[in-house]
Amino acid sequence: MFVVTAEATALEPAPSPPADEEHPELERPPYLNRELSWLDFGERVLARAEASDVAVLERAKFLAIFGQGLDEFFQVRVAGLKDQVAAGLRAVSPDGLTPEEQLDAIRSRVAELLERQSEIFLRHVTPDLGAVGIHFSKWDELDDDDRKYLVEVFENQIFPVLTPLAVDPGHPFPYISNLSLNLAVMVRDPDSAERRFARVKVPNLLPRFVVMPDGERYVALEQVIAERLGTLFPGMVVESHDPFRVTRNADLTLEEDEADDLLEAVEVELRRRRFGRAVRLEVVEGMDEETLGLLVRELDLSDDDVYVSEGPLDLGGLWGVWALPRPELKDEPFSSVTQPRLKAPENEEIDLFARIRAGAILVHHPYDSFTTSVAAFIRQAACDPDVLAIKQTLYRTSPDSPIIQSLIRAAEAGKQVAALVELKARFDEQANVVWARALEKVGVHVVYGLVGLKTHTKTALVVRQEDDGIRRYCHIGTGNYNEKTARLYEDLGLLTCDPDIGADLTQLFNYLTGYGRQERFRKLLVAPGPLRPRLAGLIANEADAAPGTGRITMKMNNLVDVEMIDALYDASCAGVEIDLVIRGICCLRPGVPGLSERIRVRSIVGRFLEHSRIFYFANGEAPGRPSWYFGSADLMPRNLDRRVEAVAPVEDPDLRHRLQQVLDVNLADDELAWELGPDGTWNKVERTTGVNTHVALRRLAAERAGRREPDSAMRPR
Repeated sequence: MFVVTAEATALEPAPSPPADEEHPELERPPYLNRELSWLDFGERVLARAEASDVAVLERAKFLAIFGQGLDEFFQVRVAGLKDQVAAGLRAVSPDGLTPEEQLDAIRSRVAELLERQSEIFLRHVTPDLGAVGIHFSKWDELDDDDRKYLVEVFENQIFPVLTPLAVDPGHPFPYISNLSLNLAVMVRDPDSAERRFARVKVPNLLPRFVVMPDGERYVALEQVIAERLGTLFPGMVVESHDPFRVTRNADLTLEEDEADDLLEAVEVELRRRRFGRAVRLEVVEGMDEETLGLLVRELDLSDDDVYVSEGPLDLGGLWGVWALPRPELKDEPFSSVTQPRLKAPENEEIDLFARIRAGAILVHHPYDSFTTSVAAFIRQAACDPDVLAIKQTLYRTSPDSPIIQSLIRAAEAGKQVAALVELKARFDEQANVVWARALEKVGVHVVYGLVGLKTHTKTALVVRQEDDGIRRYCHIGTGNYNEKTARLYEDLGLLTCDPDIGADLTQLFNYLTGYGRQERFRKLLVAPGPLRPRLAGLIANEADAAPGTGRITMKMNNLVDVEMIDALYDASCAGVEIDLVIRGICCLRPGVPGLSERIRVRSIVGRFLEHSRIFYFANGEAPGRPSWYFGSADLMPRNLDRRVEAVAPVEDPDLRHRLQQVLDVNLADDELAWELGPDGTWNKVERTTGVNTHVALRRLAAERAGRREPDSAMRPR
C-alpha cells in the first residue's frame, strides 16, 4: 500500500501583510497573468515531448497536444484581447497589464515556445523516430522510383480535390478558412511577365503525411502538392510557394435577444465562426517577402500577428503519426479495473442499485472503469422497469456515446427522460446540436441551457419506484459523460442514493428545466449561488482555527479568481498550511514572505490529463472535523459566477480515505510534478524517491480490485 502522510506542521500565525505600498519585499504584483500562466502550462506539455524516458510516439503526441492547445488559445484568448484593443478598452488585468501589454507579452512568450517546439521536433523527436523506422522525408531526398510513386498518388488522390484560387482584378483575395493549411503561390506569365498570387488549400480530409510503400517514410502532403504545382498552373512559371496557416476568432458569443431559440442561435453562430476575424498568421522561415506582405495586408493583420517557425506548420497533424500501429513505441496498453463493489458474479449482471443502497461508491477514472460504473449505471436505469425517470446533463460526449444510446432506449421504453444539452460547450457545439436533435426525435425532453450561463455540472438523477417508495439515485462527477476521454482524463465520480443529495439534484434539475430561482440546497454547493460564499467561508474557518491546526489542500485545473486568491493569502498569513495542485493556470503567487509563505503550488503533467477537483479543509465542519468536497468547478470567475456547477461533500470515512490517497500521491510525486516559485517560474521537482502519480494510483486501483500488475506495466517505454 502506498501511504504518504500529509499532516500539517504546527506554526504560529503570521502577521497580516501590510498594504502594497508598505510591502517592500513584494517586488511584483501579487497575481500572475492568466494568459502567460496558460503558456507556462504549454511549456510543461512541451517538456513531456522532450523527455527521453517517454515513448517516442507519445512524445510526438505531446507535440500535437501543444499545437492544438495553442490554436485554441489564439482562437479564444488572444482573439478576446484583440477585441478589447479594437474597442478601445483600457481595463487592466489583476496583475496590472493592459490588453496591449498582454498581447506584447504573449507574442514574446509564444515566439520562445515555437522555437522550442521546432527544436524538439527537428532535433529530438524526428531523429528518434528515424532510429525506429519512421522517417520524415523531403522531396529532394527521394530517388526516382519514390518520386514516381508520389506523382501517381498526387494524380489519383490529391489533384482531383485541389482548387487553385488566383488573385487578379477579376478574382478578389479568397477567404482563408480557420486553421486551414495553405500554399501561397507566386506565378509569372512567361509571355507578359505579369506576376500573380494564388492560393492552394491543402485538403484537410486527406492524411497530413503521405506514406511511402515501405511503410517507414512519410512525406508532408504540402510538399507533394508543392512539387506538382505546374499541373495546377499550366503554361505559367511557378516562382515561389510557401506554406501558411491562418487562425481566426472562433469564440462563440450569443446576444441575449438571440436566445429565444437557443438551438437555432447556436447554429447561426457556428456558421458565423467560419468568418471570424484573423488573429494569427503562421509561416515558415524564408517566405517570400512580397508574398508575406500581401498576406498581412489582405488578412488585415500587423507584423506582430505573424509567427515564423523553423519546422513544419500544424504539428497537430502528428496525431496521425501517433496512430500508427506501432504499440512498442507507445505507452503500455492500459486497462481500467472494476472495483470490488461493482463486480458481478460470473455469468450474472450486477444489481447496481442494490450496491449503491449498501453505501456510496467513489469511482476514480481512468483507473476505475467508466464502462462498468457510470455507463453501466445509466444503461441499467434505461432497462430497469422500476425506473420512472432519468435526468442528466450533457456537456461533451463522444460520437458513438453509449450514454446517449441508453437515454434513447429509456425514452423509447416510455420513461420520463430529460437531458440538458449544453450547446455552448466550446468547439463541441456542432456535435451537441446533432445529439440534441437525435434525442428530441425519440421524445427526450431536451433543454438547451440557460441564457448567460453554461451548464458545466456533471450530474445524473435516476428516479426509481421501490417497495418502500420512491428512491433517487445520483451520479455527480468531475468529468464529462464521455467514455473515450474517461480513458485519458483523470476524474472522480460519486454514485449515491443519499436522500439529501437526491433532493438537491431534483431541485437543481427543476431550476435548469423550468422557471424560478435557486433556493438553498441541503448538501450540494451550487454555482452560481452558494458555492462561492461557502468556499470562502471554509477558507476563513481555517484562518480562524486554533494556531497550528489550519490546513487546506485543493486540487483543480485552474486557479484564477482574485477573491479566492486573496482569501488564501489571508489564510496563509493567519498560519494555515496550504497545498495546491493546479494542472494548468495559476494566478496565485506562492512563497512570498508576508503574503503567501505557507502556500505551495505544484502541477502534475503526464500520461493522463489531471481533471478532478478536490477540496479539503481540516476544520471545515467544526474545529477538528474536516470537510471534503469534490465537483465540477475550478476557482475561476466563470465557474463561480457564470456557469452552473455542483460540488458535493464526501462524508463516508472510507471514501474520504480514497481522496486523501489521491492528494497524498500528488503531493509526493517527484517524477511528473512541477513547482511554482515566488517569481512565477515553474521548475521540475527533483527526483528523490521516484513517485509517479499515474503509476502509484494505478497500483492502488489494482490492489483494490485484487489484481497485481508487474512493475513493467506501470512504466512508459
